[in-house]
Amino acid sequence: MPLAIELRDVVFAYPGGPPVLRDVSVEIEQGEFVAVAGPNGGGKTTLVRLALGLLQPSRGQALLYGEPAPHARGRERIGYLAQRARLEFDAPATVREVVTAGRAQRRLLGPLRAHDREAVEAAIERVGLAGVAARPLARLSGGQQQRALIAKALAGEPDLLVLDEPTTGVDLAAQESFAALLEELHGELGATILYVSHEFGAVERVVGRLLLVNARIAFDGEPSELPALWHDPSHVHP
Repeated sequence: MPLAIELRDVVFAYPGGPPVLRDVSVEIEQGEFVAVAGPNGGGKTTLVRLALGLLQPSRGQALLYGEPAPHARGRERIGYLAQRARLEFDAPATVREVVTAGRAQRRLLGPLRAHDREAVEAAIERVGLAGVAARPLARLSGGQQQRALIAKALAGEPDLLVLDEPTTGVDLAAQESFAALLEELHGELGATILYVSHEFGAVERVVGRLLLVNARIAFDGEPSELPALWHDPSHVHP
């Protein structure tokens, strides 16, 4: 069984700039729950985008399910919530319509079936938006909009779920609920989860592995093995 994600001696720099990542090698097995932390500008989001094939290394190789990430097949297996995701829907689009779009990405072709509609409703329920599913997304609070985008990522029942700062603007109670949801997805469905954040809060208790990134991989292990940096990853030095 191939690794979900593999980076081999990756170096990456944006045009005209210094390297954002230097000599990064990471292996993430299918079914792992991995947190990625580090200071602002340390390369967390760049690492994720390389892993998904959205950027190409300046040097080295990024593999997704054993294939070069930019050309990997089966991208419908991936649920991705980008950092500071923007609403890309018409103003009247409802929560249900937005989440349904996430399910349609999994289907690729053909109309949605009963199982697909059930998956959409389950995703909406999981993030606590069942009561406003018919409401236009633009009329919801920022936190509710963020939860709707999380539901969109969940609706495809992904094998690989990548969440970049997913709880921005989400209150503590919703974070607790979200942590329970991620624990369920990981434990019962076996999904591989890559969770990027500078604050983990309630999710900390369900993470199995921590990567601290600041241009290089500064730490790779169980969160409990490095408590000081786990609570303040800004102390990590390149």
